[in-house]
Amino acid sequence: MIGFYDYTVLLTYFSLLSASAGIIVSLSGPGGGSPYFGIFFLLFCGLCDAFDGKVASTKKKRSIMERNFGIQIDSLSDLVAFGVLPACIGAAMMRTSPFFQSILHIGDSMWYCMGMRVLLHMILILYVLAALIRLAYFNITEEERQKKEKGSRKVYTGLPVTSASLIFPAILLLQYIISIDITLLYFVAMFLTGLAFLLKFSLKKPGLKGILFMVLLGIIEFGLLVLLKLCIS
Repeated sequence: MIGFYDYTVLLTYFSLLSASAGIIVSLSGPGGGSPYFGIFFLLFCGLCDAFDGKVASTKKKRSIMERNFGIQIDSLSDLVAFGVLPACIGAAMMRTSPFFQSILHIGDSMWYCMGMRVLLHMILILYVLAALIRLAYFNITEEERQKKEKGSRKVYTGLPVTSASLIFPAILLLQYIISIDITLLYFVAMFLTGLAFLLKFSLKKPGLKGILFMVLLGIIEFGLLVLLKLCIS
């Protein structure tokens, strides 16, 4: 078989499997979808991504092909996990939100309904495009950087796409805290996050403590989502 299957790429494979399952879950189910279940798969993708690079670096004798393969599948997996999956969650929210259903079915304003649908779907599509551009740009700049200097990157340019694994679960948490439908807020956050992927600003790459802190935040978000969903159910 083509490809590589050792322990250095397993977390990346798990992340992609989780993202694919999250897409299916988000767009399936009663009422048009299950976005609040899809968000759990997004959190798991973030957990896998937090450690896949660290795990891969433990193998000292990786061939150039193994290393390049790992870089490529990491970006491809990130596009699905942090680009496509959040967009699918947004699409499911739009289909299940009482607020959006009410404004999208105004009988005496066909153009208004059509305009809203186009706008919302454009935000989803452009968000995925922004994630794709950022990942491709990161790959080529990282390749150029490694030709000039050794070691790992110290600074990111723009917001990493993996931040989606903490941003969007935090927004969905608000739905359990406030009574107002937060679907519109999700789309606003998606637009701003996609824009932040492409803006040219410097962001210090987190070290081990920073990564563990973000993992802790993800675990807290996961626990709160489970607890609040059980309480409401």
